[in-house]
Amino acid sequence: MRLPLGNHRLSMTTPDSSSSPGAGRAGALGHLRVLDLSRVLAGPWCTQNLADMGADVIKIEKPGDGDDTRHWGPPFFPDADGQPSEHACYFAACNRNKRSVTVDMATPEGQRLIRELAQQSDVVVENFKTGGLKRYGLDYESLSALNPRLIYCSVTGFGHTGPYAPRAGYDLLIQAMSGLMSITGHADGEPGGGPMRVGVAVIDLFTGMYATTAILGALEARHRTGRGQHIDMALLDVAMAVLANQGAGFLNAGNIPKRQGNTHPSVVPYQDFPTQDGNMLLAIGNDGQFARFCEAAGTDWAGDERFATNAGRVTHRETLIPLMAALTRTRPTAAWIALLEDKAVPCGPINHVGQAFDDAQVRARGLRVEQQRYPGAQPPAGEVVNRVVTTASPLRLSDTPVTLRYAPPALGQHTDEVLRERLGLDAAQLQALRAQRVL
Repeated sequence: MRLPLGNHRLSMTTPDSSSSPGAGRAGALGHLRVLDLSRVLAGPWCTQNLADMGADVIKIEKPGDGDDTRHWGPPFFPDADGQPSEHACYFAACNRNKRSVTVDMATPEGQRLIRELAQQSDVVVENFKTGGLKRYGLDYESLSALNPRLIYCSVTGFGHTGPYAPRAGYDLLIQAMSGLMSITGHADGEPGGGPMRVGVAVIDLFTGMYATTAILGALEARHRTGRGQHIDMALLDVAMAVLANQGAGFLNAGNIPKRQGNTHPSVVPYQDFPTQDGNMLLAIGNDGQFARFCEAAGTDWAGDERFATNAGRVTHRETLIPLMAALTRTRPTAAWIALLEDKAVPCGPINHVGQAFDDAQVRARGLRVEQQRYPGAQPPAGEVVNRVVTTASPLRLSDTPVTLRYAPPALGQHTDEVLRERLGLDAAQLQALRAQRVL
């Protein structure tokens, strides 16, 4: 069955945007169409950034299964009786403001649908292994031949070149290979010492952010050239880049950094300290802040030549830190924060996630966002998840603010809507595709 290809560009609908800041105003990327063939975290994080800025993101998912993270639990969303459902919360973290369309790309008709969607898209994002989409005719060369203006972003573990290109790559593996785990965790010989992963998949997240930046750069280049291009994003490349000062120290001074817990290799005192009722964090980054801390705390350490400068404090870390720890144990955490917050001395609690979301500043910034998948309508029979809570986008644009249009969608929630709107399919054609198990 040959499906008609529409060439119209409809304006973005914005259900559930009335309650969001800037409702009714076009997002910065509201003119763009993005076809999201990615799953798990790095690719979806990128496309959620684009979606939050207004791009119309169509997420292609496998019928019946969907994105892997729909099943990565616990934790799971509660059902109507408050019991865990089969729907994992993970998916909600990176799929807001997208429309979900189920298409089986292993079928010829599914491939045709995706190609025709790509012909009227500005951006494609995918994270299949190198060469994985070529057999479906959905690789960059195939799609750019149909749409020369297409920007095609590939996210892989190791990139499309080099001896590791065929390998699958996962965040934890890349954290290990890049050296990040060698500088994360307590030092050898300390209780709990040994390599440690970061508590969230930071390489996936950084890769998603770098991919967003690269796509925006390619869009700007397209304004001049009229052509799209291929973006080759690799988790390993990103992991090496975000070693930042630790990488620079090795490259320029031959220094191989070691794990040292919550302390900083170059700044002192910049770590956690015990208090009368728990712990707090001091992030003293310069000599002025240290002098103000000492004055408030009633010590003369700032006048001690060993501690007056940051270089001296780094050299004499083993002497200074026990002195400070003995002092910080004399007051509760809240008392230290109250003492230092008006002295421009960075100090704060070490919260768990629940305390962080309950923090006054977090609440004031509106960082907890609640949406409904079916706003103003009764959810379909059997749908146990309607209310979805996510963390708000940190992107704050004054003239084109982020708006909320779609909650993280149910699997295939927008299939009929998108295929009618984009490709002009009617009910009979949709029914036929379902009978062929394409949708």
